[in-house]
Formats: sequence, structure tokens, C-alpha cells
Amino acid sequence: MKARVLIVDDAPCQREHIARLLEADGFDVVGTVGDGHEAVKVFHELEPDLVTMDLMLPSCCGVEAVRQIRVLDPKARVLVTSARGQEALVMEALQAGARDFVVKPLERERLMHALKKVLPL
Repeated sequence: MKARVLIVDDAPCQREHIARLLEADGFDVVGTVGDGHEAVKVFHELEPDLVTMDLMLPSCCGVEAVRQIRVLDPKARVLVTSARGQEALVMEALQAGARDFVVKPLERERLMHALKKVLPL
């Protein structure tokens, strides 16, 4: 059984793209949200195995959402997705507890490589 994943991205087309990539590889996408506060709430409700987290979100940035999720579950696995030019935010997210990052636009091979590093086999 593959991991249960929560996708967090403010762009609906990105959420759909990530979901398609993950589902094609057998992952169970249990939720998709477009806001940092909603991400924390849904994480608490669904307890997914992994969260893919965009950094640029309305109302609560991805870094703060990572911090709040890690307070709820210190072992939470968060994979940051970021656009080029967000290196400082990526470093902040990693310091906040994100396990790894993937640069957008997401390609299947890069995403799967990062997932292998983040998820236990």
C-alpha cells in the first residue's frame, strides 16, 4: 500500500498535476487544499503520511504551515514544492522541519526521487 498524501498548493492546476503524478504511481491522494491554515486543519483531521507543500500560499505561508504541522506531529513528512528563485524560503522551510524540496514545474522523475528520500520503504 502506497502512502496517503495531502497536496497543498494555491493553484488548482498544480494540485491536479501533482495528484495525477502521485496517483499514477499508486499513491492515495487523501486531500488537496489551497491555503496554509486549511492545510494544518486538514492535516490534523486526515493524518496523511506525506504533505506536499507549496511555499507561496494565501493567509499563511507554507513555511508557517510546516511549523504548525510539525508541532502537531514532530515526525510529519513534508515535501516542499517551490518555484525557482525561492531558495531563501526553501531553506527556511527545511529549518522548520520539511524533509526535502522539489522545484516546479514538477516532473515525475524528480518528484519520485524526492519521495523515495522522504518516505520509508
